[in-house]
Amino acid sequence: MSTDGTTGTTRTTRTTRTSRKALVIGGGIAGPVMALALRKAGIEAEVFEAYENSAEGVGGTFGLAPNGLGALAVVGLGAEVGRLGQPVGPMVIEDGRGGVLGEFAGLADLPHQRLMRRAELYEVLQRRLRETGIEVRHGKRLVAAEEGAAGITAHFADGSSATGDLLIGCDGTGSTVRTLIDPDAPAARYTGLLGIGGYSAHRLPGRAGRGETVHFANGARAFFGYWGLADGSGTAWFSNIPQPEQLTSEQVRTVGMTEWLRRCRELHADDLPARDVLRRADPDTMETFPRLEIMPSVPHWYRGRMVLVGDAVHAPSNSSGQGASLAVESAVELARCLRDLPDHTAAFAAYEAMRRPRVEKIAADAMRTNNQKAAGPVGRMVFRLAAPILMRTVMSPEKMLRPVHGYRIDWEQRVTPVVPKVPVVPVVPVGRQGRAGRAA
Repeated sequence: MSTDGTTGTTRTTRTTRTSRKALVIGGGIAGPVMALALRKAGIEAEVFEAYENSAEGVGGTFGLAPNGLGALAVVGLGAEVGRLGQPVGPMVIEDGRGGVLGEFAGLADLPHQRLMRRAELYEVLQRRLRETGIEVRHGKRLVAAEEGAAGITAHFADGSSATGDLLIGCDGTGSTVRTLIDPDAPAARYTGLLGIGGYSAHRLPGRAGRGETVHFANGARAFFGYWGLADGSGTAWFSNIPQPEQLTSEQVRTVGMTEWLRRCRELHADDLPARDVLRRADPDTMETFPRLEIMPSVPHWYRGRMVLVGDAVHAPSNSSGQGASLAVESAVELARCLRDLPDHTAAFAAYEAMRRPRVEKIAADAMRTNNQKAAGPVGRMVFRLAAPILMRTVMSPEKMLRPVHGYRIDWEQRVTPVVPKVPVVPVVPVGRQGRAGRAA
């Protein structure tokens, strides 16, 4: 029996009896969800985190879309996560001069997106791992993996090792597991944008001031996002600054928050309401995100007993608003595949076939948005002119949001193996081989 985290009702859940054990590499967001989904599927899991200490209190604000909230509900976290942060309704697209280009009202049959601190979700996940007896081992930086006929052994930088049946890489855009699967795998690609965000004492009028809407404005020289805090105390904001060369975290810290705020004010000096929000922004609340990255298409999602999940294999840019939501979706879907297809190769193949088209389509759409954010003055002007028409046609909420936000995981549905594609060999009529050869 299992409890649905959204409704609190109890229902029968089919699981497969198994003694399999998975080594989950990465203790951020995807790793804990992966472990919880495996436990629900009847598979033992252990989480290995590279850092010595937990990430409590670390990380900025991000959004969980309705599809991500739905995936977390499958592992019993719907109600708890549904209380985190604040819900936001319509997304308002602005021209950077105070004018509205259009509004995504959302879909009436779906819950609102929730904006929350990463630390809030992390705390919920870690607490649930403790409650379910899933162990998280810190200071375990993966350096190698050794496969055998009966399992796989992970080797860590501290000289220790662990053995299981499967090794699942939830270790982010800098994934070690990805390079173990394929030494020639592509690395994450820098988007050309630096993220900066914080809080301001400036109070917005109307719906925005009550925290009912989230706003995105393509300013004269940089992209700006903002929303009112639910308690009415001020405004949360972020800016995506064009930055051709990626900076290290140390370089960002050396610049200092006061200087970053000055640069934001300069870039948005002619933008409304960004100018007013930044005038009362507090540098002590600011955070910078130099690693705004996107994963190119990864040729090999798995090899042998190793497989990738989340940002390690499909990190869309932050423009998608889908990074965390897609990661938790994939974790739950992989658990379903492993539950129903005891042969891990068949399970991995079904998982990739299920997930690749969706995540790569979302990543491609986000890249187009990113390119527009980094565009020059002419590109920004073209967008402002075209946006009202686009939002009434190809960018309508039903066309843009339904395929992404409306995705739901049916945990009870059985996963079937992927039917291998058989290459089509053309039949050459007898007596025409020569002509066919010349045509080729």
